Amino acid sequence: MKVRTRFAPSPTGYMHIGNLRTALYAYLFAKKNNGDFILRIEDTDRARFVPDAVDFIKRTLKAANIVADEGPGIGGAYGPYVQSERMEIYKKYAMELIEKGAAYPCFCDEKKESAANEDKKFGGYNRACRDIPPEEAKARMETEPFVVRQKMPLTGETSYFDVLHGAISFNNEELEDQILLKRDGMPTYNFANVIDDHLMEVTHIIRGAEFITSTPKHVLLYEALGWETPAFIHLAPVMGKADDGSVSKLSKRHGATSFEDLVNMGYLPEAIVNYVALLGWNPKNSTQEIFSMDELIAEFSLEGLSKSNSVFDYEKLNWMNGEYLKAMTDAEFSKLAKPFAGDLGELEDNWAKISALLKTRISKFNEIPEEIAFLREMPPFDANLYVNKRNKVTPDFAREILPGAIELLEAIPDKDWENDKLYERLNAFITEKGYKKGAALWPVRISVSGKAATPGGATEILSILGKAKSLERMKNSLENLG
Repeated sequence: MKVRTRFAPSPTGYMHIGNLRTALYAYLFAKKNNGDFILRIEDTDRARFVPDAVDFIKRTLKAANIVADEGPGIGGAYGPYVQSERMEIYKKYAMELIEKGAAYPCFCDEKKESAANEDKKFGGYNRACRDIPPEEAKARMETEPFVVRQKMPLTGETSYFDVLHGAISFNNEELEDQILLKRDGMPTYNFANVIDDHLMEVTHIIRGAEFITSTPKHVLLYEALGWETPAFIHLAPVMGKADDGSVSKLSKRHGATSFEDLVNMGYLPEAIVNYVALLGWNPKNSTQEIFSMDELIAEFSLEGLSKSNSVFDYEKLNWMNGEYLKAMTDAEFSKLAKPFAGDLGELEDNWAKISALLKTRISKFNEIPEEIAFLREMPPFDANLYVNKRNKVTPDFAREILPGAIELLEAIPDKDWENDKLYERLNAFITEKGYKKGAALWPVRISVSGKAATPGGATEILSILGKAKSLERMKNSLENLG
């Protein structure tokens, strides 16, 4: 039997990290087993429909390199792949369930019936239409509006096996006679996804743990229609950590929670996917953490999934993204980083030098403006920056060394104003004066940058700023020190 998985989002909002992880695991499992991965849009909740959400979902999957074999705009033998385009299919099976006695038409005003059933038995509906004689019900269906409800068994248990959680059972008396088909003919999620999963020959359903309680209703529908149930895998939630250390389900209050938000913050799509893959899954017999998509496919297995909740950790994501940045060529990094730098102005010609320094310095692209702000404008003077206890640097030492360094730099021709030659000249000066290199270069770098930590050392910053601006900054710093 060929493995077929699906990702079936509702276009009621934007793809958060939990959605992305579900899609990724379904994709990895299908590809690991030479199967098919299906994208299906479950747009039956028209009240919460977000017009551009479908495009957002498609853009996210494309950026994450999760490529569907079948779906909207892709095609396939089991389409259409948008539920609102499959209405006649759902109606057909709803009527079949009524004929089999596994469902019934309900003519009640839902709000009135729910209010009348104050003890909330049967999930809030008092089953007033459940026992209407079939002939009477059939006649009323010709003239009255109705919904179609699933007729749940009143005793016993419904059980199913979850690959991750094992055997799960529910008392049937706890199950509501849920609506399958609404008055407007639109199916509910619980009905449509069962019909579609069967007709699209889905073999493994990978989804969030929030659907564990809905699954017995799905199992009963499979049984009523005489269909074999697929394998169920319900994933533990992704949690977020608040500033106070408390952990709760990942939400906006924990920061960016959608793939696109993270990309806009300057994380690489492949790093995000790599990190999300490890939120609830671990490769067997391996401590590897950096994976390409092909490596994830090769390593992925359901046995590696965890029953425990995972916690989204920005520090770990920052580390992983930083590793991806370091592995890039300078040219690749420069091209992707530049849009985050803003208007470079007179620094434009030196962007290649700047980006080469940034590559090992940042963990994500949106850190760039702050990292290079000192190149645009000298920060306010701070004498404390000239204190470096490890190298025994003090403001007095800075006042001693800077005049000679300035004099030396003024004598360097413009054509020689580049990093290697600047370093050679300054190193000779430091050796001649008998200074320690680390101690001597500290005040030079501070005088030209005004920052304790910078991407690049003293001569690299001098070469980027140019001779005139470098000397101007150094002289102003020396004057402030005086």
